[in-house]
Order: sequence, then structure tokens, then C-alpha cells
Amino acid sequence: MTAQPLVTAASGSGLVVPPGEGRTLRAAAQDVTFKVTGGQSRFSSSFEVRVPPGFDVGAHVHARSEELFYVLEGELDVLAFEPRVRTADTWRGWQSPRGDRVVRATPGTVILVPPGCPHAFANLSGAPARMFFQSSPPPDHERYFEELLEILSADGPVDHEAIAALRRRYDIEQLTPLRHDPPTPSRP
Repeated sequence: MTAQPLVTAASGSGLVVPPGEGRTLRAAAQDVTFKVTGGQSRFSSSFEVRVPPGFDVGAHVHARSEELFYVLEGELDVLAFEPRVRTADTWRGWQSPRGDRVVRATPGTVILVPPGCPHAFANLSGAPARMFFQSSPPPDHERYFEELLEILSADGPVDHEAIAALRRRYDIEQLTPLRHDPPTPSRP
């Protein structure tokens, strides 16, 4: 993990975070840059997230949190609805009672997820994707990212039991597994 100093606002002042600034947590599965934290906003935490090829956050739901995602670069498959049937292994084929299906989100796509709504994203392309992400109320997602990236940075296979315990602590009911299966380079 690599950390950068966080830009803070003086009392009575706004906050300006220049491009490339903010505290960044890095792991093979994700890079998360904290742009606005609970120490700076009463309403939401804001992050810039780099999603590498092969990363699938897994379908999950929050009882209290509301989230907003804005795709900046690349493509992500996204889900934001209650399906007719929740399957435990994958969310990719889910369909809502009114016919909603997984969507390919490209730059400019916004995804708003209210409390209680199952949601997921995955990067199935061969290139990284970037998104702006807000979570309300703060600071739970900040703490969650810090602890998640520690788990994902460990040597060896992903510790799914540790991730499950972490998610339970931070209002995340995991419905399908988190996966990170980077594409293997093709040989000429």
C-alpha cells in the first residue's frame, strides 16, 4: 500500500483537491484515492477508484448506505436492482421482475444505489477502468477500503473469510463472491 498526504480544508473554507492528489491505497485488485473524507464532509466520502481488468466486486447490498458511481474511463459491467432470483455464485445473469439486466457502463454513466438495493460492478475488459465513487454516510467506506486493501495486498490467494467478516462490520451483505482474476497475457 502506498499513501499520499490528504489535502485538508481550513475551518470556514472549502476544499479543493487537485488532480492526482489525495491519499491513495494500492493493491493488485484496486487503487482507491480518497478525495473527500468524513473529516471534511458530514454527508459523503468521495473516492477515485481504478478497477483493473478481471476485478469483480461481487453483488452486495447495504442496509444504511447510499452510493453513487460515475464512470470516468473504461468499461464496467454494473448491476443496480433486486433480481427475481439471487444466485450465490454470480450476478451476471440476474434480471429484475420488470426485465432490467446487467448494463455495460461507459464513460459518463452514473449509477445511484439506494439502501437495500443489490449492486455490483466488474471489469471484464482488457484495460483498467476508472470511476468516481461517493458513499453516504461517512466514514465507514473509508475504513472499509483501508482494511480491504490490506487483505487484498497479502501474498497468496484472496482470504474470502477475512473479506466476509470485514464486510459484515461495515454494512455490506455479500451476495456473490468478490473475485480478481487478471487476464493472462496471450503468447504470440
